[in-house]
Amino acid sequence: MAAEIVNPRSDSNTGAGAGSAPDTFDPAFALHRGGKMAIQATVPVRDKDDLSLAYTPGVAKVCSAIAEQPELVYDYTWKSQVVAVVTDGTAVLGLGDIGPEASLPVMEGKAILFKQFGGVDAVPIALGTTDTDEIIETVVRMAPSFGGVNLEDISAPRCFEIERRLQEQLDIPVFHDDQHGTAVVTLAALRNAAKLTDRSLGQLRAVISGAGAAGVAIAKILIEAGIGDVAVCDRKGVVSADRSDLTDVKREVAGFTNKGRLAGSLEEALEGADVFIGVSGGTVAEEAVAKMAKDSLIFAMANPTPEIHPDVAHKYAAVVATGRSDYPNQINNVLAFPGIFAGAMQVRATRITEGMKLAAAEALAAVVADELSADRVIPSPFDERVAPAVTAAVAAAARAEGVARR
Repeated sequence: MAAEIVNPRSDSNTGAGAGSAPDTFDPAFALHRGGKMAIQATVPVRDKDDLSLAYTPGVAKVCSAIAEQPELVYDYTWKSQVVAVVTDGTAVLGLGDIGPEASLPVMEGKAILFKQFGGVDAVPIALGTTDTDEIIETVVRMAPSFGGVNLEDISAPRCFEIERRLQEQLDIPVFHDDQHGTAVVTLAALRNAAKLTDRSLGQLRAVISGAGAAGVAIAKILIEAGIGDVAVCDRKGVVSADRSDLTDVKREVAGFTNKGRLAGSLEEALEGADVFIGVSGGTVAEEAVAKMAKDSLIFAMANPTPEIHPDVAHKYAAVVATGRSDYPNQINNVLAFPGIFAGAMQVRATRITEGMKLAAAEALAAVVADELSADRVIPSPFDERVAPAVTAAVAAAARAEGVARR
C-alpha cells in the first residue's frame, strides 16, 4: 500500500505512461511494483528525547568524535555493514547495454541477495555515464559512505581498468562480481568435480569459452589454484601469444595460460581436454564434445541457453554444471559474494585479495565435500551453511594476509 501511495500506477490504460507494461497480470511486474527494497530505521524516534539523540543535538557528539578519530565511523554509522552496488548498465545479465534506469531492477535484486544471504546491507547505484574516468571519480567521491563497493554489469574491457584503479585509490574492498564471484564458485565446483572423479586440479586441462570479465577471472583463479593447464578462447579461437590481434587484457591472459601452446579453434582445443567452462554464449558442436577426455567435466554456464545442452553433455561428461536453477549444479554467484563481503567487512579489510578468493572457494567446496554426487558438486544458494562458512574463511584469510584492520 505504501509503495502505491508514493509510486502511483503508471501502467494503467489511462494517463501518463499508459501501455508501459502488460495489461494482463504478470507476477514479475507485480513483484517489482514500487521496487524490491526500502530504507528502514534501526532506532526508534518516538518522542523529543529520541529525536534529540538521533538528530540534533546528540548527533553532534558523534560527529565530533569521528572528526577526531576517523576510524570511529565504522562503529557509529552504517559504513561497517553497507555496500554500494554500482553499475553503468552496459552489460546487464543477458540483456546487454540497456542503460542505467533499466538496470535498476537487477541492482535492487543484487542488494536484496546481499541482505538475504549475507546479512549485508547494500544500496543500488546506477550511474548515468559510461566514461571510465567519470565512473572512477564518482565512486571515489561517494566511497566515504560505504564499507565496500560491488561493481556490477559493467562491460569488458572497461571493467578491468575500473576495478584496478578503484582498488588502487580506495582503502575498502572493491569487487567486480561478474569476474570474481563467478570465478570463486566455478573453482569450488571444479574442486569437488575433480575429487568425485578421483583427480586433482593439477591433473586437469581446461578450456574456457569466453575471454570477457568472467573468463579472464576464472582463468586467473584456476592458475592460482594449481590447475594443470588452461586455454582461453574468444571468437577467433585460442588466445595465444602468437596472435597479433589481442587486446592488452588478452595479451596478459596469453602470458599466464596455454602452457601447451595450443592454437586454432575452440573445437580443436577441446580435443582431449578434461574440462569445458563456458561463459560466452554460442553453441559447441556435439562432435567437439565427443572428443574430450574420458570423464570430462562440462560447466556450460551461459544463460538462458548453455553452450552445450545438458542432454548432450551428459552423454560424455561425468559432471555437468550450468548457470541455470532448473538443472543440478548451478554455478550461481550468490554462493560467493554475500559471504565474501560479509567476511571482508567483518574484519574491516582494506581490499579483497587472491588469497581471500581462494579461501572462499575452498570453504564453499567443503560445505558439500562429504555429500558429493554427479548432481551435487556445489551447494544450493539456500543451504544455510554457505554464508557462515565463506564469511569465516574470508575473514581468516584477510587476517593472515595482513589486510584486516580488526
